[in-house]
Order: sequence, then structure tokens, then C-alpha cells
Amino acid sequence: MLQPMPSVNGELLAVSSEDWIARDREVVSPAIYRYTEIAFARGEGVFLYDFEGRRYYDMAAGIATMNVGHCHPRVVNAIADQARTLIHAAAHVGYMAPYVEMAETLRSLLPPPLDRGKALLVNSGSEAVESAIKLARAVTGRSMVLAFIDGFHGRPMGALAATGSSSGYRRHLAGLLTGVEHVPYPNCGRCAFGHGPRTPDQCCGQWRNFIQLTLDKLVHPDDLAAILVEPIAGEGGYLIPPDDFLPTLRAICDRTGALLIADEVQTGLGRTGKWFAVEHSGVVPDIVAMGKAIGGGLPLGAIVARAELMDQWWPGAHGSTFGGNPVACRAGLETIAIIREEGLMDNAVRVGRRLMQHFQAARAHLPIIGDVRGRGLMVAVDLVDEGGQPLATDRLKQVIKLLGKRGVVVTKCGPSALRLAPALILTEAQADEVATLILDALAELS
Repeated sequence: MLQPMPSVNGELLAVSSEDWIARDREVVSPAIYRYTEIAFARGEGVFLYDFEGRRYYDMAAGIATMNVGHCHPRVVNAIADQARTLIHAAAHVGYMAPYVEMAETLRSLLPPPLDRGKALLVNSGSEAVESAIKLARAVTGRSMVLAFIDGFHGRPMGALAATGSSSGYRRHLAGLLTGVEHVPYPNCGRCAFGHGPRTPDQCCGQWRNFIQLTLDKLVHPDDLAAILVEPIAGEGGYLIPPDDFLPTLRAICDRTGALLIADEVQTGLGRTGKWFAVEHSGVVPDIVAMGKAIGGGLPLGAIVARAELMDQWWPGAHGSTFGGNPVACRAGLETIAIIREEGLMDNAVRVGRRLMQHFQAARAHLPIIGDVRGRGLMVAVDLVDEGGQPLATDRLKQVIKLLGKRGVVVTKCGPSALRLAPALILTEAQADEVATLILDALAELS
């Protein structure tokens, strides 16, 4: 339900949402796609507010970033305190306490031996992915990276070479990073090998044969530097792989001497009910790429790798002017403390399950709802047409815009799934209300 904003500076309201949108279109590249026609004035908890004071449930959370909600008082105070002390000095110039503390904290969240590993801080998830690839190639002396169709790792030219979730990201581009080969991610709902739809525990297993075929015919194991994988495919559709997927990749890396890189940019920091999604499988990667939530809403990315790998990287081999910025590090450290102290990982499991139950139950009377899947507060609701095929793009856009009018901000993932990735502070009562808003809109469209 749309509600007036409780309190907003009068000066802030002097310019309307419509004015800001018009000004944006005059100066901002159209490459920045917008899911909604909403201009955000402020955020608080799980809500966003526009310049007219209308309130929206934020089920995007800055694309799975604002894990403790908007403007959490503790995060705001941490940012302000650090900004009064030291805003920037650059890690290349000298040593800074927040950088060290963030590296210590991130590795402490990981299982052995990564809990004794070493970190490097950058500005974003895609930069972290490129750093991980660079490290893997440097320390193995090998050139090839195995990545996955349906995987998303970022849009810069290096990370984009590994991204396989949409040809639209590669349109009119050539000369991406060479040495990346793609194989299908296990997508049991829409199997690349023509089987299904099935659940992950019914997987046909053909992805294993395809990987082996690739190693036999296209990528010699002696040239394989790394396998880069999302433990749960994010942009590709919040795909939950079979239980043996990550263990199989770990075994391939152990057999060939390649490194396993886990892209935990979207899945990390409690979103799936664990600090990192690899924990659900018991698999320990060699390198973990992080981003999004670790900065508490400010730009921050990181890689943590086994110490013996990091120690092979010579001084000056990599770097970042703003990576590990003190203010971003303090925001991230406070975010991690809040997640731990407020039990937000348990909350993600409990509330995520409740959200999924709403949509699973509604499938009986709303044929527009297809598969419903997720882990923790990482939930996808597939929308399908009368034939059970992914909803056409124009209709999906119509759904998302209608939800905005109903007071719910969402994005998509996969061909036509609503991506629900709210702050981990979402309560069960709020989950009930937002599910009702979404289901009412779907009923109207159906």
C-alpha cells in the first residue's frame, strides 16, 4: 500500500519525481536500463520512498546489496564516524586499519583453509571476478577458464567474457577476454539437454558429460587455469544446482590442478542463510569473489584466496586506487556485525521459506506462476504464458511496472522470473503483505 513519507525535508520535495526522471533522460546514457519509472528520494529499512512520499516495498535491495536494509542507523553512524577521520588515502600509499580489519573479517567468515587466506579489496563484484581470473592465470601459468551458460559475472570486458546469461550483454561486441569456454549450468527446470522440467534431485546429469567432452575436445586439462562458477546462478534465474554439482567441479579442479573460483557476489553475506552459498555443499573453493552486500551499500569488492596462492602474486601485480576505501570498509564491517548479532541469516531462511510458500500455493489458481525456487531470501518466481513458456518480455515489463504502481519494487532474473532479493531484515508479516500485493497484481493480469 502506498503511504505518505513520514518526514522529508521540504527542499527535497521541491522537485517532483517526474522532473528528476526528465532531467535524467537528458544527461544519462540510455545504456542504464530502468526496471521502473520511480524516482527514489530516500530509503528506510525494507522500504523506498519517492519524491511525492509514496512508499514501496523494496524487493530488489539495490540488486541483493542492502542486506541490513536502507540507512540502518548503525551503518550510517559508521560511515559518518569514518568520514570524519579518514575518507581516502589509497592502499598503495600506506596502511589503513579499515582495510586490514575488512580483510581479517572476510576471511574469518570462510571455512578452512580460506579462514587463513589472504584478501585483496577492490570496488565491485565484477572487478573482484576479473581479479580472481587474473590471479588464477598468474599463479597457474595457464590460460583457459571454464565458465557456465546462465552464469553472470559482470559487464566489463573481462567479466563479460565469462558471463553467459544473455547475448544482449555481448551485442555488437567482439574481442572480449580470450581463453574462456562455456558449458551449460544445470538448469533442471529448462534442461539444456531436452529433459524436464525436473527438480535438481531428478537431474539427468548430462552437464557432467558435457564438461568432460569439453575437456576432451576443446580445453586440454593442462591449460585449465580455473573453473568460475556461481553456487546459485543469479542473473540466469536463481537456479539451484544438483547437490553433486559443486563437488564435481571441485574434483575436476583437484584432478587437473585448476583452481575453483566461487562467484559469491550475489549469494554471499547471508543471503542464502549461510555466510556464503558454497557452505550448503561443503565444498571449499580456492578463490572467492565478493561484492554487493560487503560494502554495506557503498562500492566494495574483494577476493579471498588460499594464502599460498596470494603469496605467489608479486608486489605491483594488481591494485586499485579506491579499492578498500576506509568509508566503504567501515560500512561493510558494521553490516557484517549486524547480520551476526541480529540473527539475520536465520531470518533469511525463515522468511524466504514463507515467501516461497505463498507463491507455491498460488500456482493452483494462478497459471501465470510457473516454477518457484530459491534459498533463503534469494527467491525466483517464474512467470509463464498459457503454454507454460517464459512470459514474453513485453508482458514481463508490464508486470514489473504494475507492481511498481502497487507499491512493490522488483527486478527480473532468467527469461521471465520475478527476482525477490529483499533486505534480510524483512519480517514474516511484511513477507505476507508483499506477497499479497504481488499475487493480487498477477491475478489482475491473468
